[in-house]
Amino acid sequence: MVGNAFFFQRLNDHIQYLRKIQGAIEDKNNFEGTDPHHCKLGEWLYGTGPEEAAAISNETRTIFDELFEPHERFHNASHRALEKHAAGDHEGCEKEMTEMHTLSGVLVNILIKLDDLSH
Repeated sequence: MVGNAFFFQRLNDHIQYLRKIQGAIEDKNNFEGTDPHHCKLGEWLYGTGPEEAAAISNETRTIFDELFEPHERFHNASHRALEKHAAGDHEGCEKEMTEMHTLSGVLVNILIKLDDLSH
């Protein structure tokens, strides 16, 4: 069974990834990003996540499934942001970063909803 703060741990995984991307954009690290399957959140989404969500309730599993699309779009935007940054396209990079932050908000809200349902 999923323990207390489990979904908040997944939220933290996402926030740490976002910080690494932001650091790369600010030239503070050399993080190149990953595909949606190989970040910590993605490993959970495509690994044990479906079973863990379904073990709580059908509603939790349904809401869990809402994570996939924005998570993939988030990774696509982060790759585009890094590419535009490397190319010196500051305006394009900012646009992609805005998209990333918007999608991050969607992911955070879903994870908070999942946490609420797990109690």
